[in-house]
Amino acid sequence: MSEQNDSKILKIVQTALEDMKAEDVVTIDLAGKTSIASYMVVASGTSNRHVASIAQKIEEALKAAGYRSTIEGEEKADWVLIDAFDVIVHIFRPEVREFYNLEKMWQSAANLRKE
Repeated sequence: MSEQNDSKILKIVQTALEDMKAEDVVTIDLAGKTSIASYMVVASGTSNRHVASIAQKIEEALKAAGYRSTIEGEEKADWVLIDAFDVIVHIFRPEVREFYNLEKMWQSAANLRKE
């Protein structure tokens, strides 16, 4: 995908997160650091139901804009992963997010410079 598409997808995701009142949203720029995605977004929901609702809203917003995505973890909704190709979204319940601490791991990777 192009950088422009990546930015459009990211904006759709960020708008949906804001609309659904997701908490502690962190966007990590991975462009040029890894081939798996250009951006990773990590956010929290207040409960399993909130996490599932946020994920559903993002999926619907992406679909309405003509973008495909895959989603995992909706059943349990402790941690939902949305793969929108060059934008990966993780939505956690706060205690699950704290346990895995993905943004710390990926933030340090994003800070590495490719030589």
